[in-house]
Amino acid sequence: MPKLRARLLGVLVLLTGFLTAAGTGPAAADGLPDSLWFDEPAATLTVANGRFTDGLGREVVLRGYNVSGETKLEENSGLPFASVADAGKSAKALRALGGGNSVRFLLSWAHAEPARGQVDSAYLGAATDQMRAFLDAGIRVFPDFHQDLYSRHLFNTGSWYSGDGAPKWAVTAGGYPQESCGICLFWGQNITQNGAVKAAQYDFWHNAYGLQDAFLATAQATMTYVRQHLTTAEFAGVAGFDPFNEPYAGSYDSGQTSRTWERDLLWPFYGKFRARMDAAGWQDKPAFVEPNLFWNSNISSQKQEGGLLDAGTLGPRYVFNTHFYDQKAISGILMWGKAGDGQYATDFGTVRDRASAAGTTAVVSEFGHPLSGTVSDKAPTVDKAMYQALDSRLPGSRWWTGTASSGPVLSGTQWQWDIYSGRHHELMNDNPDKVLTSGDAWNDEDLSAVRLDDSGTAVPRQDARLLDRLYPGATAGSTLAFTYEDRSRDGSTTLTWNPVPSTLPQVSQLVGSGQYGLLVWRSDGAAAPTELHLPASFPTSATTVVSDLGALVSPPAYTSATPIAVAPEPGGTGSRRLLLTAPGSGTVHYALVTNGANAPSPALLNGARTELAAWAAAQFG
Repeated sequence: MPKLRARLLGVLVLLTGFLTAAGTGPAAADGLPDSLWFDEPAATLTVANGRFTDGLGREVVLRGYNVSGETKLEENSGLPFASVADAGKSAKALRALGGGNSVRFLLSWAHAEPARGQVDSAYLGAATDQMRAFLDAGIRVFPDFHQDLYSRHLFNTGSWYSGDGAPKWAVTAGGYPQESCGICLFWGQNITQNGAVKAAQYDFWHNAYGLQDAFLATAQATMTYVRQHLTTAEFAGVAGFDPFNEPYAGSYDSGQTSRTWERDLLWPFYGKFRARMDAAGWQDKPAFVEPNLFWNSNISSQKQEGGLLDAGTLGPRYVFNTHFYDQKAISGILMWGKAGDGQYATDFGTVRDRASAAGTTAVVSEFGHPLSGTVSDKAPTVDKAMYQALDSRLPGSRWWTGTASSGPVLSGTQWQWDIYSGRHHELMNDNPDKVLTSGDAWNDEDLSAVRLDDSGTAVPRQDARLLDRLYPGATAGSTLAFTYEDRSRDGSTTLTWNPVPSTLPQVSQLVGSGQYGLLVWRSDGAAAPTELHLPASFPTSATTVVSDLGALVSPPAYTSATPIAVAPEPGGTGSRRLLLTAPGSGTVHYALVTNGANAPSPALLNGARTELAAWAAAQFG
């Protein structure tokens, strides 16, 4: 959205809020079920001052999942779901069980352009209809043209591995050698060891046989179709586009390095994709650009210099988009124990710093850990540590004393949300003798956080306390610090990495053994509230809020005159949000939210509020 238009809209919203502040609040806006007066103008997402911002200028955090690895399979013809009804079921579950407000929505080049120069409008129509199911549930969407190992058509019917991405005609054009990874224990080793995969990737980045030109043309046609077949309100919920999953050179030219490859080949590709976005009517939406796949590997032998270091200031038309998996933990050899407090603070701090240096915001669009196999016992701690690192750049042991260094809250989408987990029927590489049903049905992966039970109901495969999290979805002003102690479990052990310190005894008593989150922000004086997603483990009757705005148990229903309130999240999924309306501009506010209190006395509430006020003043002046 152009800056002038955004400012005018913000002024209009401010006036609307002030006019209704004395009453019970404006009527629900037209549009999604459970919408409030500010939801529709807030739907637009842009980048400003190094943060995601909505149409009201609030800082936005995207949290959700990848939808889904099913796109990598052939059983549903490269679509995330078998039907729009399944997409709707998944979307409602993702909102209600997984706490997500956004999804990375996978698309297949092979199915979008099955014959060279011929875009399949039926595929695009089906994908758009499934996308709409998430938009209708109040979930933002950013599509991703996904690829792994370039294409499934590189692999023979008897291969141990498979790929996804490019269409068959693109592989035929290259005439690549018989694929072979040699001794490969993990599918990812094909990236650097499989000659066919390496040659195909190399050709794409050098536009051999016009492959890149064809891809860009299909991407533009896809974006044009999506824009034309969504309503204006629906299209506002499309956050941007991820041009290419996990880019890698294939092989380097003589004298070329990973850094110069990014500079000379990858970044120019993103410039071309950005121009295609503009031509398709996506000029107000950012491109979610990924650096070299190996730029932030946590195994030193795999790590390569990168991070789009020579792209200059990315600015508001690009988002720094990266993935993070703990390859040491996945290896089963390089990390014997489990993850602990602050395990990934440095890794995710690097993401924050790189985005800041590039003049934009960041999203970790893939993270997670296997849920079956020999290293699956690490998943509860690895995933908790990754969410902890998204929330703050500090470990829990230093959060209360070093809060001013907490850093921005990072956006992220976990891999993955696949309702067909364990119920697939995938003919691997079209081989009728290799029917895959278990896990993700792709290269022995098993990372879906959800599945369908025997009754067809979506149920989580991971601890609900880990997945359905408190987080600031929209902050009216600037976030100064945030933490969430989810008390998620590793088997029968409750993991508590950020206990309330003994220096705040009344806050500690109030929280007890419950979950809690604490947000500190500097308000901008806007009428629209700050929003935090309320997990299902925070029923209104058991939710206690202690803030400079007030201290109370069981917050009331929202009106614009109520500083602390609850309301449904838009989309009719039954999920809820806490709304904090803070007066003044430039004022530091804090809000502790917990479900640990059991009928706390007014004295305990006031005592906790006094302690937090003194703590906030000491940390932020």
